Amino acid sequence: MKNLEFYKLLLCPPGDGVFTVETGKEKKLTVQQALYGTNDVRTSWEHSLERVENENLPILLGVPSDNGGGILRGANWGPLFIREAILKNKELEYFDVGDIRVVPHLLHDNYLNEKTIGNVRKALFEKELELPVSPLSISEAVITKLLESNKKILSLGGDHSVSAGLAPPFIKKYPNIGILHFDAHTDLLEERLGIDKCFATWAANVLPLLKNPQNIAQVGIRRSGKDKKFWEEKFGVSQYWADEILTEGPEAISDKVISQFQKQKIEKIYISFDIDAIDSEYASATGTPETGGIRPHEASLIIDKVSAHFETVGADLVEVAPFINHYGSKSKTNPEPDTTLDAASLITSKLFEAFK
Repeated sequence: MKNLEFYKLLLCPPGDGVFTVETGKEKKLTVQQALYGTNDVRTSWEHSLERVENENLPILLGVPSDNGGGILRGANWGPLFIREAILKNKELEYFDVGDIRVVPHLLHDNYLNEKTIGNVRKALFEKELELPVSPLSISEAVITKLLESNKKILSLGGDHSVSAGLAPPFIKKYPNIGILHFDAHTDLLEERLGIDKCFATWAANVLPLLKNPQNIAQVGIRRSGKDKKFWEEKFGVSQYWADEILTEGPEAISDKVISQFQKQKIEKIYISFDIDAIDSEYASATGTPETGGIRPHEASLIIDKVSAHFETVGADLVEVAPFINHYGSKSKTNPEPDTTLDAASLITSKLFEAFK
């Protein structure tokens, strides 16, 4: 199968990854008009894919799946809303390949029997092609294909389970890659209610694939049933909790991360950014907002400083759930989800800058 046909089958135009008829229609059209300037979005998008192989700009990929979430759903709308926010930044240069095709009831093909896989293949592809059908499985296949051309890729989730499909192809291509993980939570559960792939397990999923557990640095942790010592001793990872960052400052923590990665002789990194790493005052439109977190400018500084020492080859930004409003900004001039989207837009810009 040719690469262009592969992308057309497994991807869809930006915003269309959330399978609805009317809900969010206006916002989808706004984003698509801004990207393609025409009502014939499908044709324009398909023509754009012809440039993927020779495109030198970083790739933007939407993964609008929240079937791996476990508290509140809604992160499937994250890619669309973040796209609208970052389109306002005319200085950003990237190539948007669209969204992963998401069947909202599925997560990974490992959870499906052959009959279900066959039925979904017929629904998605109109025949039983030997292609994956679940969001995590499709994500891994698409990222693997894009990496054949050495693309740098920023993916927008989706809940954090999507990173279990996004990160492995980078680890396979770059065996000694480092992972810089921003989060309020460790995501190191080996299973949650018997399920081994979800928003709370993705880091445990990818850890065995890494050359050394010291190839992952977790930043911003503050909500856990266990203390820092437990996680570091059990898994061999290094964590930099939010209170350490607030006490020592983001510069000092950045230096520690840099030193950690340099000891492992890491040259390339992947950044996974859960928006709840940011304090809920600035980001409460997410499934599990937490107080006591880092501020957007502190996260930005850490990204800037660490990425200056290592080549950033991939990244993801996850868990923005724009229809959720817990208790964040109540400003009449900047209410939620605008505060969260402002933070997400800033982090997205920093991640694109890290690719340079």
